[in-house]
Amino acid sequence: MEEVFVAGAAMTRFGKHLERSPRELVEEAVAAALQDAGMEAREVGAVYVGNAVAGLMSGQESIRGQVVLRRTGLMGIPIVNVENACASSSTALHLGWQAIAAGMQDCVLVVGYEKLYDPDRQRSYRAFNASMDLEEMRTRFPEAGATRSVFMDLYASFAGPESEGPAADVEALGMVSVKNHHHGALNPLAQFREEVTLEQVLASRPIAGPLTLLMCSPLSDGAAALVLMAHPRNRSRVRIAASVLTSGRGDDRSRPNAAVRAVGAAYERAGIGPEDLDVVELHDATSIAELQLYEELGLCGKGEAARLILDRVTWLGGQLPVNPSGGLLARGHPIGATGAAQVVELAWQLQGRCGPRQVPEAKVALAQNGGGWVGTDAAACAVHVLIT
Repeated sequence: MEEVFVAGAAMTRFGKHLERSPRELVEEAVAAALQDAGMEAREVGAVYVGNAVAGLMSGQESIRGQVVLRRTGLMGIPIVNVENACASSSTALHLGWQAIAAGMQDCVLVVGYEKLYDPDRQRSYRAFNASMDLEEMRTRFPEAGATRSVFMDLYASFAGPESEGPAADVEALGMVSVKNHHHGALNPLAQFREEVTLEQVLASRPIAGPLTLLMCSPLSDGAAALVLMAHPRNRSRVRIAASVLTSGRGDDRSRPNAAVRAVGAAYERAGIGPEDLDVVELHDATSIAELQLYEELGLCGKGEAARLILDRVTWLGGQLPVNPSGGLLARGHPIGATGAAQVVELAWQLQGRCGPRQVPEAKVALAQNGGGWVGTDAAACAVHVLIT
């Protein structure tokens, strides 16, 4: 098996880009990633393009990657379109990793993009909510889909006494948002670059259960790109030590969930444990999700998630910074681009390129990206371990 390195990494700023097309966003990210790798488009062997909802937002189906890459010089090589909810581009990354690890390609490009924001919020919500079994959604959350993403109601249900996740600690939930907005304020590519206080978070508009607006990820547009190589000419030493993709358990609660299974396999394949991690990017679609993932990724024991945030363990300057990019809450969440953007951030962290949000001497990083929901679990989950 060939070793796989991140030779180039780039992304656009995430946010509301009403004036820009998906093609323009992708072209920006792709050009910057190729430049970062010291490569030209003609040297790429294949492209894997992650996108979740272009069909629902714009009507463009079937050949989304070929359309957005039309003017990049990449036409003519294999272009694989990947749709897997919020895990679309991390799934594309897994496929790109496989191609190089198996020796089928020496250089591939991974792209994630999304145009999720629309003046008609109903269109955005319909697109977002399509990442859930619609029959289940209509039965379980009959009102939510008309006014917001149904996933906010789903995450709110995790805080109840019957849930498997950590009990709702309102202060801890609020401080997750404070932390991630603090980190986002240090990231020039984040959608939100302003600090918030605990009081502001708790006083923001109620959304579902204990969740307020500032505890929930926003609608976003953006693109991210990664160049993967077996033998990077720029001598990048950021190696993908593990790439794991799982699907959810559906209705079978006797099995561990997708995140637990994915991270367990990733630790085993990379030959590390959670104690070896220096920095983490995880899928904080809400504050509840971040606390729940602390436990599922083995960053703490059962019932200890709130202490990690309240004791500032997961802040920049703490023992294990989580979401130094600002995470989904502050960097933004253009769903098809999120997984690739997490790995862009971690590649930059391992290369020491993150300026005021840099984690000192980071050598081992983990990205966790979930997507969709079916029954009792995420529909998909990808975990990547990067080592330098």
